[in-house]
Amino acid sequence: MLDGLEAKIIFTEQCFEEAYKKYKNIFVAWTGGKDSTVALFLWKRFLEQKNPNEKVKALNIDTGLKFPEIIEFRDKWAKKWNIDLLIVRPKVNLLHYDIAKDKVKCCRDLKILPLQEAIKEKQIEVLITGIRGDEHPDREKRQFFEKRNSPFCMQLNPLLEWTEIDIWTFTYKEKLPYCSLYDKGYRSLGCMPCTSLTFDSAERAGRDKEKESKLSILTSLGYF
Repeated sequence: MLDGLEAKIIFTEQCFEEAYKKYKNIFVAWTGGKDSTVALFLWKRFLEQKNPNEKVKALNIDTGLKFPEIIEFRDKWAKKWNIDLLIVRPKVNLLHYDIAKDKVKCCRDLKILPLQEAIKEKQIEVLITGIRGDEHPDREKRQFFEKRNSPFCMQLNPLLEWTEIDIWTFTYKEKLPYCSLYDKGYRSLGCMPCTSLTFDSAERAGRDKEKESKLSILTSLGYF
């Protein structure tokens, strides 16, 4: 267990160093949320020290059901930070799709399959995520480096031991940008049909409860 934010930052950079030495094609899974934005910034800062000419690559899954504020934030800061952004979209006509009726099927069709296709097509070797162990019981025992299959990819979860307070402390300290929805009271951002504004004490209380209960199934299928 890492003690203190500075120790967590140093450990995150050590994870990056290990991945950088072993692999070449590394992407950040950037959702536009607070956690993956911190991961993206840290990776961007790491690369600037290693090789200023190497462009940061990020992958964003645009289901077509994201909040407009997230899309606006994503596009604005991808441009400002000069990110080589790969936007992945599902091959589904949402006008003729039962959105969020079957939560596992919906996430599989709109998120997981497009992600897997992108990993295979772009031959992504490492995918850096912003998932944290304290945000959901199914993420408490996740590993920093995880081998994912179908297709093969190494998933790097360097923020596993960060807390929500760590994320916001770092965000304010480094003056990082964040989506305007957080100022409206949202604490965790997903697709619009499965995200609501709530003032419950739990960080992910605004997420659809049925989907939250099946996160382990979604992870086994290829979800972050």
